[in-house]
Amino acid sequence: MPIRHIWTNAVRLAKILLMPYRDFDVEGLARYLHLSPQQVVKLAERGKLPGRKVSGQWRFAKPDIHHWLERRIGLSDEIELIEVESVLRKSEPPEQQADPRVAELLPPEAIAVPLQARTRNSVIDSMVELAAATGWLWDPREMAEAVKAREDMHSTALGNGVALLHPRRPMSKILAQPFLALGITVGGIPFGGESNLSDVFFLICSTEDSGHLRTLARLSRVLAAAGFLDALRQVEDAEQVRRLIVETEKRL
Repeated sequence: MPIRHIWTNAVRLAKILLMPYRDFDVEGLARYLHLSPQQVVKLAERGKLPGRKVSGQWRFAKPDIHHWLERRIGLSDEIELIEVESVLRKSEPPEQQADPRVAELLPPEAIAVPLQARTRNSVIDSMVELAAATGWLWDPREMAEAVKAREDMHSTALGNGVALLHPRRPMSKILAQPFLALGITVGGIPFGGESNLSDVFFLICSTEDSGHLRTLARLSRVLAAAGFLDALRQVEDAEQVRRLIVETEKRL
């Protein structure tokens, strides 16, 4: 099986992401990636896997693998996203297996159309202020710093002009509950990543890892729906945004 196919296998990625945070050794990471230990070492030596050597032995920090694989969800196709949602759903207790709904996670006061920002940092600051308007974010400064640090590590901008902002780890201590914020700028803004310009910005505020991944998978499915982004870029207010998202989720 070609290596590129392994990286986009959503089911395998989901299983890895749900594991407890700890370092992998070569054998452990090979087992969960369905690779041989030799392939893992080769990828690490080529800089294709985020790892480090400790006393001459490769170690792979779970948070680093988490963020590396997290990106694969954002790049997966519809079939893979359906599969990853299924795996994530089964990992939860029966009473918590209902799929998250983007429309329910996105309150009207956390939507800005247009978002008044012209630079990467002003986008982040404006999105965090938008999130704080809900009353569910208690420390906007800490959130903004965490999101900027995440962007410095690796841009969350996708090739479709969308950026999925979030801190490196869920920040339960400064959040009353999980939710989303959305801002759409009048024009595209240089934001790094695979897109030259980004104009649609979601801020994902999560309180735990599993919920973050499930929200990311559901949001990615909405964004990938035929015609959704074109329609989103034409909306004029928060109510139109929510109506569009509700209608799109009904078709998923």
